[in-house]
Amino acid sequence: MKYPALLPFSELVNQLDQFDSIIDVRSPAEFALDHIPGAINCPVLNDLERIRVGTMYKQVNAFEAKKVGAALVAKNIALHIEEQFLQYPREWKPLIYCWRGGNRSGSMALILAKIGWPVVQLDGGYKAYRQHINTELSQLIGQFQYRVVCGTTGSGKSRLLQALHTQGAQVLDLEKLAEHRGSVLGDLPSTAQPSQKAFESAIWLTLRKFDSSKVVYIESESKKVGNLRVPDHLISCMRNSACISLQLPINLRVALLMQDYAYFISQPNELMKRLHYLTPLHGKEKIRHWQNLSEQDLLHDLVQELIEVHYDPSYLRSIERNFPQLGGMPTIHLNGIAELDFLQLAERLLAE
Repeated sequence: MKYPALLPFSELVNQLDQFDSIIDVRSPAEFALDHIPGAINCPVLNDLERIRVGTMYKQVNAFEAKKVGAALVAKNIALHIEEQFLQYPREWKPLIYCWRGGNRSGSMALILAKIGWPVVQLDGGYKAYRQHINTELSQLIGQFQYRVVCGTTGSGKSRLLQALHTQGAQVLDLEKLAEHRGSVLGDLPSTAQPSQKAFESAIWLTLRKFDSSKVVYIESESKKVGNLRVPDHLISCMRNSACISLQLPINLRVALLMQDYAYFISQPNELMKRLHYLTPLHGKEKIRHWQNLSEQDLLHDLVQELIEVHYDPSYLRSIERNFPQLGGMPTIHLNGIAELDFLQLAERLLAE
């Protein structure tokens, strides 16, 4: 094969693990929005440089913009070679891509190939990858049989998924992929949710590693996890799948939630802000009462009231509407929230 080789994503998708590096040469802002899973960012134009060259294209002309762009690209590629690539042997095999046209990725691919590395450039760039995701994700979702873990807030659904994963089960943990706990208090501290495209990429990457002959365990999510939308076909599959229902005594649910949301104890102002979001549902008087409980450090009482007044009624309305088959499915009563309790339950479920 002559290098740099220009290949379509359809030919590369099942060979991604064979590349030593997947290099995204787009700007950091483009990369942050979404990228091929496992890729590293080696921009040939940073964000400001990309804006500068793009503005010259529009306001001056393409020739002047290309001269400035070429100088910047050459300088940046040289820096990447010096700082990152000099350590690699002749056999190092990178896959390189940019947005679509191939100018940015083509520049790096040509130079690296001239050095002697077997470089492959993605034809059509990130846009070709994204088109593949849009086409394949729905088909991929439909290949699996799902078992949906249901249960009121604090019943341990996420912990059971973690235990199932530990036991070797196929688990699609949407909250983990979305970096959100799926409720008004669900934002993870100091962690921004990924973009919608990155979320879909993560779902695609997870499912394509699974065996379609085996069950996939998933939590009974709503259509959105935080600000991210769950793919419609996945929602449809979930709502037509077999379910299991977890139940915990109220005191254990309170204890579990206080463990999972412990960071609010050290950030009372953040808790106050989150409670304020519930004002349209419960009114100012109720919200002020809950804020008073927080200020008085009566967190056990606050969590129990949130469960009984907010979470449970909301969950029951949603589950009856979206999972009507749940009534005929098995209910599992847990009497402990230690890691061993969930591991033993996972082992029992898999044995069945």
